[in-house]
This record gives sequence, C-alpha cells and structure tokens, in this order.
Amino acid sequence: MEVTKKITEDLSRERFDKACAIIFQDYSRSQLKKWIIEGRVLLNNEIASPKETVTIDDEISLNPVSEKKIEWEPQNIHFEVIYQNEDYLIINKPSNLVIHPGSGCHDGTLANGLLFKFPELNTIPRAGIVHRLDKDTSGILLIARTEKFRNYFVNLLQERKVKKIYKAIIVGKIIGSFEINEPIGRDKTNRIKMSIRPDGKEAISFIKPCENLGNYSMVDVLIETGRTHQIRVHLASKKLPIIGDKTYNSAGNIAKDTSQELIDSIRSFPRQALHSFNLAFKDMYSDKIISFESDIPNDMKTLVNTIKKHI
Repeated sequence: MEVTKKITEDLSRERFDKACAIIFQDYSRSQLKKWIIEGRVLLNNEIASPKETVTIDDEISLNPVSEKKIEWEPQNIHFEVIYQNEDYLIINKPSNLVIHPGSGCHDGTLANGLLFKFPELNTIPRAGIVHRLDKDTSGILLIARTEKFRNYFVNLLQERKVKKIYKAIIVGKIIGSFEINEPIGRDKTNRIKMSIRPDGKEAISFIKPCENLGNYSMVDVLIETGRTHQIRVHLASKKLPIIGDKTYNSAGNIAKDTSQELIDSIRSFPRQALHSFNLAFKDMYSDKIISFESDIPNDMKTLVNTIKKHI
C-alpha cells in the first residue's frame, strides 16, 4: 500500500535519501536508497536522485510492495503506440488522460489502459511508467517493459541524460532564443500549483521560437530539469502564458489588438496548448542516440491556423 508523507520544516534542505531514512524508519537507509535509485520512491510523484534536496511541503511516496504487485485494474483506454520493442513502448498520449490512479482519480488512466493492452506490465513497478505528462498535455511518453531497461532509463533521467522537447502556443511575441533558470517549489498558498521560489529546486528551460503568430507564438521548449509544471510555470513567470492553461493563465490573458472572434477561439481552447514533441536518449546496447517525435495534435493545429487567419 502506497504511503505518502509531507516534508516538514525540520527536514527542509535535507538530501532526499536522508529525509526518507528519517521518515520511513521501518526500512534501512540502504534499502530506501536502492528503491530511490530504482525509481520506486517518488518525490512529488516524480523520479528523483538520492542527492536531490527536499523542501518544505514536498511529498514523498513509498510503495514497498510495488516490486511484487500492481493493483491497478486493466481497462480498455484509447492511446496510440507509435513504436515498441522488447524493452519499451513509445506512447503518443492524448490530452485529457491522467497517467496513473491517484488521489481523486481511481481508474480510467493510461496505467489502466497499459495493463489492458500489455498485461505483462503487471510485473513492472508502476506498470512501466518512468516519467509523466500532465493530464492535459499530449505527446511522447516512454513505458519500460523490462526491469533491466526500467532501471537503465531511470538512471538516465536522474543523470539528466534524456532530452525532452515540447511545443507550446503562447500569448506573446518573442524574437530570439533564451534560457529560463528559476527555481520551482510548491506554491505557498495553493497546493495544486507550483511557483517560482528562491528556496525551490533548480529548474532550467530553454525557449526557442518556432513560428511567429503575430502577437502569439509557437515555441520549442527544451527542459534540462523535469520539475512539476515546469514549462507552464516558467513561461507564465515571463508573462508568456500558454494558451488554455487554466492554472497558470486563469485570467485567460489575451495579446493586444486581438479581434473578438480570435479572443473567443483562444478562450474556448479546452486545455493548455502544450505537447511533448521529442524524446531522445542513448540506446542501452550502443552509443547510438535514439529519437522519437510526435507531431502536434489536430486541436493545436486548428488553433495555429485560427490565429494565422487573424494576423
């Protein structure tokens, strides 16, 4: 049974592995560190390195029986498999799909669908899920099919050796590429949000213009770190919010000189216009870099074309 504990002020700024040892005293420090390295103990629902620094209100999730059993129910959930081999699957996740069951969402997730289509994943922790996308973010996602590859890919993630590029449609016009290097932590007043915090965790995003859309833009975002809501928080902090982001652009900001017809189209866009476009990593058996891409989905293409009509 999964147990989740919150980091208190006295543990803030401790290493992840040390905080785990203090919180979960029923297990040895070496066992906990092993589970962290294998991605079985999560920090804010994400894989993290043992030396990661924790901050107040971070959440640590431990499932000591996850090695032996998956309790999620198989369900016939639609998603596209764009590549598969004996070690992993590459999924093109649709928007409006939660990655795995959790608080307030007990089924109907990608994990349920994975166990339906690939029953053998019930022997892999978290049904092979080694990284995540927000519910309303679409695009490329890797699923491990073997313990060996799972441990290999988790290690790549912890060492920041997995390249991830996203496409986002934002409010605002940008001229050239730039870096956003601002620490991110849990918002002090709203638990469902993240925010820029001096005491947060290092977060680095590289923004590159992809297509000029008048006073709007489509951008490529390469993330060096993988913090919760990182791209959404970073872009919003620079007054370049993602269209449709109800959490970080709740006012539905609109660029100046936007026609009423386009305002209506933008404000009715049902999700954040964010798509996981590219995933690249080194092959487990060679030095070859493997790369997968997924074109932006039809809803984002339609949004781009609508904006172009009103430029």
